[in-house]
Amino acid sequence: MNREIWVIKIGSALLTDNGKGLDKAAIAKWTEQMAFLKKNFIDCILVSSGAIAEGMQRMKWSSRPSNIHELQAAAAIGQMGLVQTYESLFSQFGIHTAQILLTHENLQGGKTLDNVRSTIHTLLSLGVVPIVNENDTVATEEIKFGDNDTLAARVSNLINAKRLIILTDQGGVYNSDPRENTSAKLISKIQANDELLEKVASRKGGSLGSGGMYTKVLAARTACDSGTETIIASGHMDSVLIKLFEKEKIGTLIHC
Repeated sequence: MNREIWVIKIGSALLTDNGKGLDKAAIAKWTEQMAFLKKNFIDCILVSSGAIAEGMQRMKWSSRPSNIHELQAAAAIGQMGLVQTYESLFSQFGIHTAQILLTHENLQGGKTLDNVRSTIHTLLSLGVVPIVNENDTVATEEIKFGDNDTLAARVSNLINAKRLIILTDQGGVYNSDPRENTSAKLISKIQANDELLEKVASRKGGSLGSGGMYTKVLAARTACDSGTETIIASGHMDSVLIKLFEKEKIGTLIHC
């Protein structure tokens, strides 16, 4: 049976319980679900935020720094806890993990891009789960990947993923901001180039991340460059990845 590839992106707010430190109980649940997917012929690439937030917690900083070098320091500190947590939890299922840190330059093309692609495919063939994050320690450009949403889409393009799953603290894309309008309705399915998407996607990001629903919509459009469909769903939902595997209609499906 041919194996599918899913790129699964989890944001800072989910991973750190809104900045309280790595939520290991929640991460354990997603890890178990990814182990289930692997047993069912789906290879997973995890694009994980959380390094800066974890570094802030370790340094006891109450607010996200604005200074780029302090952000880079927080990322370097937090990355240690992040990879330790994933390696420990995946090892319970006999699964090895690998860390891949990328910058914009790594994905611009040429030999470096080919090397990244080859490494990821080799890791997948070995049964390893690649854990991808932006290389915040060396990336100094002002425009970041956008809480890893864009990074996840670019990785999806790189390896021709079947699906990009973006787990967030919202249920998906709504016809208005559900945080401000209790009557907002979930958009269950929409075409990537539908103008409605851009109109309803909030540009507001949480205090921990640099994203927001807008960057997730843009990521979905980027993913379509390689024919990858995107599902934006709540990471708080029980067994969310298994439900998606079982083809339950949850979250927002953005198709090409």
